[in-house]
Amino acid sequence: EARNVNVAAVQARETQKLTTKRILPWEALLAESNNCIMTSKYNIITFLPVNLFEQFQEVANTYFLFLLILQLIPQISSLSWFTTIVPLVLVLSITAVKDATDDYVTVLMIPLIYIEKHILLQFTTVAFNISPTPIVSCSHSLQCKVLCLSVGEVVCEPPNNKLDRFCGTLYWRECKYGLSNQNMLLRGCVLRNTESCYGLVIFAGPDTKLMQNSGRTKFKRTSIDRLMNTLVLWIFGFLVCMGVILAIGNAVWEREVGFLFQSYLPWDPPVDNFLFSAFLSFWSYVIILNTVVPISLYVSVEVIRLCHSYFINWDRRMFCNRSSTPAEARSTTLNEELGQVEYIFSDKTGTLTQNIMTFNKCSINGRAYGERHRAQPLDFSTWNPLADRDFCFYDASLLEAVKVGEPAVHEFFRVLSLCHTVMSEEKSEGELVYKAQSPDEGALVTAARNFGFVFRSRTPSTITTQELGKAVTYTLLAILDFNNIRKRMSVIVRTPEGRIRLYCKGADTVLFERLHSCSHDYAGDGLRTLALAYRDLSEEQWAEWAERYRGADKAIDCREDRLAAAYEEIEQDLMLLGATAIEDKLQEGVAETIAILSLANIKIWVLTGDKQETAVNIGYSCKMLTDDTTEVFIVNGHTVQSVREDLRLVCHPFICPQIQFHAINASECILSFSLLLDCTKLLMYLFIVVFFLWQAHALEADMEQEFLETACACRAVICCRVTPLQKAMVVELVKRHKNAVTLAIGDGANDVSMIKTAHIGVGISGQEGIQAVLASDYSFSQFRFLQRLLLVHGRWSYLRMCRFLCYFFYKNFAFTMVHFWFGFFCGFSAQTVYDQYFITLYNIVYTSLPVLAMGIFDQDVPEQRSLEYPKLYEPGQLNLLFNKREFFICIAQGIYTSVVLFFIPYGVLSQATQSNGVPLADYQTFAVTTATALVIVVSVQISLDTGYWTAINHFFVWGSVGAYFTILFTMHSSVLFNIFPKQFHFLGKANTLAQPVVWLTIALATVICIAPVLAFRFLKLDLKPQLSDTVSHVPGLNCVWYNYTHLCVAVLLGNYHQGKLIKPCPQSY
Repeated sequence: EARNVNVAAVQARETQKLTTKRILPWEALLAESNNCIMTSKYNIITFLPVNLFEQFQEVANTYFLFLLILQLIPQISSLSWFTTIVPLVLVLSITAVKDATDDYVTVLMIPLIYIEKHILLQFTTVAFNISPTPIVSCSHSLQCKVLCLSVGEVVCEPPNNKLDRFCGTLYWRECKYGLSNQNMLLRGCVLRNTESCYGLVIFAGPDTKLMQNSGRTKFKRTSIDRLMNTLVLWIFGFLVCMGVILAIGNAVWEREVGFLFQSYLPWDPPVDNFLFSAFLSFWSYVIILNTVVPISLYVSVEVIRLCHSYFINWDRRMFCNRSSTPAEARSTTLNEELGQVEYIFSDKTGTLTQNIMTFNKCSINGRAYGERHRAQPLDFSTWNPLADRDFCFYDASLLEAVKVGEPAVHEFFRVLSLCHTVMSEEKSEGELVYKAQSPDEGALVTAARNFGFVFRSRTPSTITTQELGKAVTYTLLAILDFNNIRKRMSVIVRTPEGRIRLYCKGADTVLFERLHSCSHDYAGDGLRTLALAYRDLSEEQWAEWAERYRGADKAIDCREDRLAAAYEEIEQDLMLLGATAIEDKLQEGVAETIAILSLANIKIWVLTGDKQETAVNIGYSCKMLTDDTTEVFIVNGHTVQSVREDLRLVCHPFICPQIQFHAINASECILSFSLLLDCTKLLMYLFIVVFFLWQAHALEADMEQEFLETACACRAVICCRVTPLQKAMVVELVKRHKNAVTLAIGDGANDVSMIKTAHIGVGISGQEGIQAVLASDYSFSQFRFLQRLLLVHGRWSYLRMCRFLCYFFYKNFAFTMVHFWFGFFCGFSAQTVYDQYFITLYNIVYTSLPVLAMGIFDQDVPEQRSLEYPKLYEPGQLNLLFNKREFFICIAQGIYTSVVLFFIPYGVLSQATQSNGVPLADYQTFAVTTATALVIVVSVQISLDTGYWTAINHFFVWGSVGAYFTILFTMHSSVLFNIFPKQFHFLGKANTLAQPVVWLTIALATVICIAPVLAFRFLKLDLKPQLSDTVSHVPGLNCVWYNYTHLCVAVLLGNYHQGKLIKPCPQSY
């Protein structure tokens, strides 16, 4: 499969000269077909129309296009058309450039897979040259074979979007071969056992699996986005109300007063009565007051989000040196949502753990091995030259058992060396490199290698091992594949002695259904357990089963079901050999990160497929669960009603210290809750462990609500034995019933559905490929980076966006409402206060850059303080910094500012005169005074709002003020008036600003606007300070808060006991 690559035309060449070549009928169709796949959103031809169509889906853009049309009607508009078209074109252009860049970068992020066309034995095949950097790991072993066809035919299923299955049959040389998903090489796979392969293109163009799955991606919007859309609609309604009020005023004025001026100031045609004049006046005021609807709001928000995304990408403290992997913001629309997360849903393996498996313990024939009795690991190289030097094992008794030749021990490691799909590559003599589908398989085969059972090589029909120095070749008769439903795999081999034996390994819960349990309980130690078993087959049994197996493998219909039935038939009457225990250690900083996030009032749920004991042990390891209480009470329930009663008991204030119960409902769902509560402490620690089996998601609707209320009252929740679908359903359950922001984090393909369901999806680029990364909104390589992503970047993004929006609405209302007040003093004639150039440049030049700088760079406390005081994160969760209340406060402040800016200059200048006695009560002086006071007031206001000053902030704020005066003197100079007398009507601005009374008026208006703001903030800081104020302005209290946080983290990590710190916390926490 290829993207943007013509499968039939890329680098075509012949590999050999043929004397004859028979043209097949489909070759003519192939030559005419277009197999080009385009996943890009635009091309050169469609970019402009498609992008404009998308942009005008925004109500604000459509509204301003409508205003532009109205401005072309002379009887309505009192403003020039460029006052609207210049901001509109600027907004559309910036957005178009951003969309084009995002689309181009998205195309570059996914490497191409080039395909070379060959002619091989009269049949078209292709060779895949895979990109040097793996795109994504294969979920199954690729057993790709060279298809050298003289006369052949492939019959397969029609194109579909199922990535995990393929059913087809190859007819070649009068033989029939079954084709399954293991024979399919999908885009993004990695070749494990060969550098190149030959393949037949089955699906191309729009029929590929990629295009069949390329449905519309669900667009995630933040809560601030939804609130902004609501507020913009309210502003629209407010604008209409102002237009109606002023239109009614126009009608009354024209009827009562205007007729007196008809003799020398008649109505312009086609106006012939006061009602029609009021109708036109309404539309005129809609045009004049249109700036109350922020046209540049959306594009400004996108620019700020883009910059915040770059800050995440550039954060060197989120860069993993070991894997050379930086953090990546794959979405630019959710940054401020990172500062509002209340629930985190995390996978365990590869997310909390390293997903680097080590063979830790084992149980063979009822005896446990692996206890660490010595400080140094065993040295295997002294007797096994093929041993892996990185392998560590400490129990010498197991090695002695191998040396003395215990049959059960030898058979145990023989299973590990044969029952797998690992590929071996010997780069030099004795240097083996294993390539495994999963870390589990690699760890088990490596363990067998060190204990003398070395897997050397394999072919489609044989497996070669070296057992205690002796080369042994087994005939591979069949491989019974592993999948998530079977949870086991088997191989059937013929030994050199001629015996036929089935070796099986799989989850202990699956194999123990078929035999008696005799394994050690390693899950309680937090280890991943697999059981090993075998079965001897007679020649007759093998022959009969092989015939049924081949029939199922060649079936076109229901092949998977038939194969599963065949596997189930042969995997019976197994003899247990033992069990393995593989350790998957926690990643660095997981416990500290969870402790800090818990102090930030973030609830963490772990959703894992591991068994209950393993999940609980990991919960204790990462300090989600504690050892404060030891009593265990078991309550059994077998009905929905009993489960409901137990759930209600959880919420009872006098709950027992620890309760554990099991419940089975009608859907065969097993739930196991483990609840911890220490009633002797002020802080309540309440945890719940949920155990899902089979139909755990089938709880009844009313039962879901009971479970959700109980679980959400807990500090942490662990769900074990969950499928990928159940993970997504748990997340959806919280999203549907809780007004809270959810975040899902995982590293594998089984986490993709959960990542897509949550408000925010985070992918870990680890050992399981990059399926989760490709589906995520943000990605990095270590779970501990989540702390910095939320508490630093997320919190800052939310803070900056809220401050930006508050100031943006304030400055627009302060600017626009002056026109509203002026309407009552100009006969409701739709006359503007400011000149048209000031109206055009106000939101583009004078006030745009300072607020952008604040939205990009502002911060209330340094990043280190954000990590030291997790409680600083809570305002985002409670949505305190920007909501409807804060919006109305900003609007009220803007209206107050507009009242001061209009009535103070109006009252002063109406009675003022120049030094020569000429009155200053003229329209030109009033307009300049009001505009200048407005620019100074909003500049002072943003100076007060800015909490973190950079050189860019200083340049933008004071540069905007300087730009205003520069443009003011330039546009109203006599030079421009003499050249363009119809465009530049005002003259003598220098004379106006030279009057002391004008500057006194500007200063008075500024003081009256700013003084209440200063007084309010001073009183608030003194009487009701926020935690951020305390951290920033009261150094003495910093130590108190820091010590409190330090102590809380110590308690959560188990480092505090009887008033003493057992082990000091890291300084950064």
